[in-house]
This record gives sequence, C-alpha cells and structure tokens, in this order.
Amino acid sequence: MKSILIALAPVLLLGLQPDDARSTRNSRPFTASDDDLKPTVTQEKVEAYVTKIFSGYHYRKFTVNDSLSSKMYENYLNEIDRGKLYFLSSDIQYFDKYRFQLDESLNNGDLVAAYDIYNTFRKRYRERSVYIDKLLANPSFDFTVDESFNTDREKVTWAKNTDELNEVWRKLIKNEALELKLSGKADSSIVTLLKDRYKNRERNLGRFKSEQVFQMYMNSFCEVLDPHTRYFSPMDSDRFKQDMYQALEGIGAVLREDGNYIKVVEVVPGGPAFKDKRLKKDDRIIGVAQGAEGKYEDIVGWYVDDAVKKIKGAKGTVVRLQVLAADALANDPPKEIQLIREKVNLQTSRAKKEIVTITQDKHDYKIGVINIPSFYRDFEGAGKRDKDFASTTRDVHKLIDSLKAENVDGLVIDLRNNGGGSLTEAISLTGLFISKGPVVQVRESSGDTEVQTDPDPAIAYDGPVAVLINRFSASASEIFAAAIQDYKRGIILGEQTYGKGTVQTMVDLNQWIRDTDKLGQINITVAKFYRINGSSTQRKGVTPDIEYPSAFSAEEYGESSQPTALPWDQISSARFDLTKALNEKQVAKLRDKYQQRLKSEQEMKTFVEEIDLFRKARQNTIVSLQETKRKKEREEAEKKREALKKLETDEDDEDEDTQTAAKPADKKKKKDIYMNETSRILADYITLIKAPSVAKR
Repeated sequence: MKSILIALAPVLLLGLQPDDARSTRNSRPFTASDDDLKPTVTQEKVEAYVTKIFSGYHYRKFTVNDSLSSKMYENYLNEIDRGKLYFLSSDIQYFDKYRFQLDESLNNGDLVAAYDIYNTFRKRYRERSVYIDKLLANPSFDFTVDESFNTDREKVTWAKNTDELNEVWRKLIKNEALELKLSGKADSSIVTLLKDRYKNRERNLGRFKSEQVFQMYMNSFCEVLDPHTRYFSPMDSDRFKQDMYQALEGIGAVLREDGNYIKVVEVVPGGPAFKDKRLKKDDRIIGVAQGAEGKYEDIVGWYVDDAVKKIKGAKGTVVRLQVLAADALANDPPKEIQLIREKVNLQTSRAKKEIVTITQDKHDYKIGVINIPSFYRDFEGAGKRDKDFASTTRDVHKLIDSLKAENVDGLVIDLRNNGGGSLTEAISLTGLFISKGPVVQVRESSGDTEVQTDPDPAIAYDGPVAVLINRFSASASEIFAAAIQDYKRGIILGEQTYGKGTVQTMVDLNQWIRDTDKLGQINITVAKFYRINGSSTQRKGVTPDIEYPSAFSAEEYGESSQPTALPWDQISSARFDLTKALNEKQVAKLRDKYQQRLKSEQEMKTFVEEIDLFRKARQNTIVSLQETKRKKEREEAEKKREALKKLETDEDDEDEDTQTAAKPADKKKKKDIYMNETSRILADYITLIKAPSVAKR
C-alpha cells in the first residue's frame, strides 16, 4: 500500500484551514458552565483534514451529505448513551437540530454539536449519580416482588421524564444487587460494592478529557464508512505504537473500554489466556483478584489503563478474573478464570500436529491434524535471511514431512479461531498444496486489481485434505480456505467464516500534515480481498462444503453483523486450473453420509438439539427481579450451557474402539465433536477416492 500513502501527501499539504462558520444554537437543556469540555483549534483542523482524506481515499466512495450526517448523529448518540440511561426525550428533541448539520460541520472543522451533546450528557450523568446516591443511602431491595427487567436497552425509547428514568434505574440497580446476591455476596457488602462501583464511574467521568470526546465523535463518522476505519487520538496513538504484547504481558490479551465494561479485543496467540482457551474475544471482565485466595475487585466503570494495572503482574503469579461471556445468556452468572501470568511466548502459538486414528467401516485410518492458530511471519528475520525465522509455511512444511513419514492417510488443517495475520503466509501456505497459480486478488480503492500468486510449482502434500473452519476464522484464514475450495484441492468443513475481506493501512497524521501539535493517526480501509473465482470474502466469508451446527449466527457475530460493513460483490475471475482432487459428485456423497449421521446417531442429534435450545435461550433478554424466579432462570441457563459444553468437551469413553470412533493414537484426550466429525468425513473421502497410503506415493 505504499503507493496509496504517497498519493495522500499532495492533498494533505494543501494548507487546508477550517471555516469559522458555527452552527446556530437554540435553547439548551442546560446553560453552559465553566467545567464544560471544549474543542481545541487543532481538533478543528484535524476534523477537516481527516474528512478530506476519507473522502478521497477510503475504499467506499461516499458523499459527505445529509444522509451521512444522520447516520453519524445516530452513531454518536449510541456511543455516548447506548443503553438510553441518561438522556431524556427532551434532550433528543433539542439535539435533533444537529441531525442534518454534521456534514457541513465535518468540512468546516465545526465541533459545536459534538461538545454540546457530550456536555449535556455530563450533566445528565451527574443527575443520575445524585439519584443513585439517594437510592443506595437507604436501600430497600425487595426480592419477593414479582417484577422484571429488560437487559437489552438498545431498542427501547428514550425516557419521557425524570420519574420514568428513575424507575429504569431503580430496576437496573436492583438487578445488579440481585446478581451480586446470587453470586454469593453478603447482604452487608452488596450496597458497599455498588456504591464503590458508581463512585468509580463518576470519578472516571471527571477524568474524561476533550481529546477523548473528539476521538469518540470522529469514530462516529468512521463507523458510517465501515467498522475497521478508526481515528486514534494522540494519547491512544502513542499507546497503539507501543508493543502491546509487552504492555499486556500479564495474561496475553488486548483490552479496551466498552461502555462501562473492560472488553477483550483480542486474545494474543502464545499468551496464558490463549493457552487456557476460556477467555474469548468480546468477553467482558468485571472483576479481578490477586492470587488463589485474593478478594475480587469490581472493575465495572474503570478506565482500561487502571484495569490493566490490576491484570498485569510478575511472571508466575496468579490472577483471577470474573468474566461475562460474549455469548452469555441473560441469566448466566459470570465465569471465573484463573491464569498464571507470563510473557507471551510466540513459540507456543506456532503450528502443531497430532495424529488421530479413526475406525470407519471396519478400516483404520491415520489422520494427521495440523492446528494453525495464526498466520505468523517474522518479517525482520526473513529480511535478514535468518536460517530459522518464524514462518507458518515453513513450520507446516516440516510438520507435513513428519506426518508423511508416519504414513498418515489424510490431512486436516484446523483453522478454527484463527483471526488471520500475514497475507504472504496465506499465499505460500496455499502453495504447499497446489502447483503454482493465483491465490487471492486485491482490489484497491482506485479500482486497480492485483492478482497475488504462488510462484513455486513444488507441492508438499498431494493427499486428501480437509480444512476445518468456524465463525471466528478470518482474513488470511479465509484466503487460504477459499483458495483450497476454489481449486477443488480439499473439502472445507465447519461453519461460515467471519467475512472480513477488507484491507486497512495506518496513517500517522503528523507525517502528512504540517503541524507542531500531535494529531493522532487513522486506520483507513483502502482495499478488498477477492477469491480467485472473483467472489469477495467480505461479509460472506467462506461457506463450507459441509456446514456443521453452530451456536453463532451471522446476524450476531462476524462482519455481516456490522451495519456499515462494506458490501459483498464480485469481480472477474482469475485464470486458474482446477485440481482433480475433488469434484461436486464426491462432495454430494460426503454430504449425504454426514446428513445420515446427523439424523441417525444420538450424539449428533443431541448436539443439534442443544445448540438450537441455546440459540433460542439467548434471544430472551428479560430477567426476573424476584429471587426465587431468578434462581430458577439461572439454573435453567446453566443447564443449557453445561449440556452444550458436555457434548463438546466430555472425556473420551474407555470403549472408544467402536466402528466410527475417533481416538488419538498416542494418548487419551478431551473429545472435540467438530474434529471428531471432520475425521469421519475425511475417512469417508479417503474411502471414496480409494487413496493409497502416503507411504506408497
């Protein structure tokens, strides 16, 4: 993307100055006060500059007009008060004058609307704090009253008056108190904990600076364009430039604030959380405790920097986390995760192999499994031509050679939860299974398309291949899986992938704009990925040849769940030659065999039923505030989760040498129902094509 960065320079050096025009104010809900946050002249300049950059170079061709203004306005309100817990409907009526003015404001460097809305929020927040203090001063939580609370407030209407909002908050606080009570907190400590929680939130509001308001406002603009374009304030830009693995070396996770919660943005491959496997992307951490016996500190409402200080610690020490799972049911209690802090070890995130023996139709098959957690590449080591630089392709090549030496009959490439990484590695890894040819097409915002190819005719493995994917396989994972599918080189199994088919580049604004102040940086979407057949991986991702039951829907998880995600589209196909490894008739036969098992085998039938029940349960966001009912709701939620978990992770039975049982060749391990079924399908595939053993090739 160097050409794109170079092309930005002329526009950014034009000496653009913001217009002095300002929006006319009507009567405000509050009069201005001395402690109101105010924009800086630098922010006004950055607003206009960034608007110019996005207008000229973002992949999505758009016009800064009233339609964009309206969407940005909604985003900003949602960012400030997502749960409709602070603003009144009268505030929204007052703000509505800005709905179609933000397009002019962006071009002119006008931040009146941004700060007027936020300063009103600050005052409403303080009103809420007064009410909460009053409520907790003389608490009277009656958990025998039969009433309920809707935990999903994004679609409710704004409160008409203070009394109506007070009632919402009464139930909200009561819900939090009941959660604490059911989690084992003593009645005497519940009120104290809630008081501390809300004092922390109010203290953090006082620490919120103009820089953070501006970042939030600009990202409301970015969100209109697509989910991956972002503006980073100078403070966040400096943090981003630091080594995040080092900054969060305690557990190996990248965190950020999300409303009042600390949210997991990424679980770093090779870290303690990655190896533990229980902490997931989008989980929310609500409590932290030190050591095996330490008392939990509630971190709801904390800044991420303060939370990280509690989560980090010396290597070898224990930290315990209370976590609200991303896929939690409304009544699920927080899960507790104990981790031993250590430095992130990239070696542990490298590709690994194992051999699974499957007995299918009275015949034993040795299945080689290679798990790839990410597409890693040591670019510095590669540039220096280090002999053993870290590379996904180099590691997988060695593992394939090892598996071939052990005479495996087929190979599974496990890409579940692989969020991507190096495009170079995705291309070269594909080359281990095909002769030379195109792997992916990259189309830039200018319309120019580049076909990126594997130039090496050598093939490391020519036997039967299955690629296992899930909803959280993304980016480079999708490129590899799509190429294997398009070449008909192997069978793709699992869930529809994430669907991230866009490319971003980071621009440091101080490198392009002449200004002595720090300006921050932007992450801008500049290109899209396309399969060699011309289909975009954006939104749709890769649809497996045989699709497994899934607890995750496209509407909830993945790129297609983002309202402003760039659309799916199609370009011309690249020229490539299909392999003879797999054809549509064979895929149809394998699918039929799988469907038969799905209908006839009790374990598979139960698995599908439990997933369906779990998905339906997640749609219910209303919880009872009556203790006896709430306990029953929680027990039912726990039963549903445990039933699903049991099917996925039960220990293997002792008598696993039945006709269709999959078992490790070397040691007993926990059952993985998806890998179990993948091994069976691959065994069917091997039988179907009557492939000779690898040793005889």
